[in-house]
Amino acid sequence: MSSPTGPASGLPVRMPRPRQSGRHRRPEPAAAPEGAPALVLAVPGAPSAAIRSLAEEVVSIARSELPGLEAAIGFLEGDDTEYPSLATVLTAAEKLRTERYELALAAGREATAPTGPAAVVVPLLAGPDSAQMRQVRQGLMDGGNTAELTDVLGPHPLLAEALHVRLSEAGLARADRARLFTVATAADGIILATVGGEEAVQAAGITGMLLAARLAVPVMAAALDQEGSIASVAEQLRAAGAEQLALAPYLIGPELADGLLDEASKEAGCAAAEPLGAYPAIGKLVLSQYTAALGIPPQQPQGAPSL
Repeated sequence: MSSPTGPASGLPVRMPRPRQSGRHRRPEPAAAPEGAPALVLAVPGAPSAAIRSLAEEVVSIARSELPGLEAAIGFLEGDDTEYPSLATVLTAAEKLRTERYELALAAGREATAPTGPAAVVVPLLAGPDSAQMRQVRQGLMDGGNTAELTDVLGPHPLLAEALHVRLSEAGLARADRARLFTVATAADGIILATVGGEEAVQAAGITGMLLAARLAVPVMAAALDQEGSIASVAEQLRAAGAEQLALAPYLIGPELADGLLDEASKEAGCAAAEPLGAYPAIGKLVLSQYTAALGIPPQQPQGAPSL
């Protein structure tokens, strides 16, 4: 059984991009180099249909930006054909590369023996998380150490944009400060919630400064997985004069344990926005990590129109 982004076995697949017609079409982006390694998205958390759908959408965005890109999804906790593990996907990528080379030789075509990584692994994580990254590295080892690993997606200005959008969708922030569009429930203090301990909190704080500049309200980062962190930050914001707080998950979604966000929202006594999910900038940042690892000239990620 296959999906819109690839076979259920986890084998990478090359997808062409449909051409746009008309004189106002946007310029075609550069195509992936012939023989380039596959992009493998490493997805944390317990696999589910919803998480797979999110990951497929992220991969689809990356493919739309780089025609000819081969991409696959590997689950850190996957163990079957429906949710293949990262190690399984990486093994398949190496096997496919070798088979293509052997088929080319058998057909009498000129072919260069495969060198370099068979895949580039991009963790689907907004910020650092040592526990999740240990799982990613274990997956690389189990998959034969034939892949290159990139860094996580943030901090990045596009993540601040995504956080702003999610807050505005929840009615917790003005969608456009320049036009002074009023939202009665707009927060005057934001708790930027992450997981991964103190390192993650510090990294989230960098994106938090960018978000604070967009919203013109104080933003402080806190750890969902550290007892008392959310309550402490909520208390600090209220002591500084904030009366209406909002919780903004600095998380894509799969790495968020069930119920954790609801508990934090109750602890802080405020409403929460949705996780970042498959916001378009996520797919573009995944591709940016991939192209940077291969030394492909970057296409500057463009998010949705600036809010």
